[in-house]
Amino acid sequence: MIAEFKSAGIRVSIFVDPNEEMIEAAQTTGADRIELYTEAYALEYPKNREKAIEPYIKAAEKANQLGLGINAGHDLDLHNLKYFSQNIPGLLEVSIGHALICDSLYFGLENTIQMYLRQING
Repeated sequence: MIAEFKSAGIRVSIFVDPNEEMIEAAQTTGADRIELYTEAYALEYPKNREKAIEPYIKAAEKANQLGLGINAGHDLDLHNLKYFSQNIPGLLEVSIGHALICDSLYFGLENTIQMYLRQING
């Protein structure tokens, strides 16, 4: 399936846990990128952000070594996004849906998008 998508010019990303074996397996499929599943990071972040980010840094380093692009998503929000984006080497994209829409109910969509962009861009 991945070869078919790529032959049509479609970039392919595989959703993975921050696990080096999963990243190595993703690379063998011919995928262009991985998307790190960040629920565990989001759950651990309020307790110990250094511990929470550690497996994701290792995963990103492995992906970079293998030439895979890095995306991330799930439970990233205004509280944990900045730390994540500042510490993940080679992070290209983040997927934020639920939190962004929830925040936009309070702050408005345009303001919320700007708030999230400031978390990523400094």
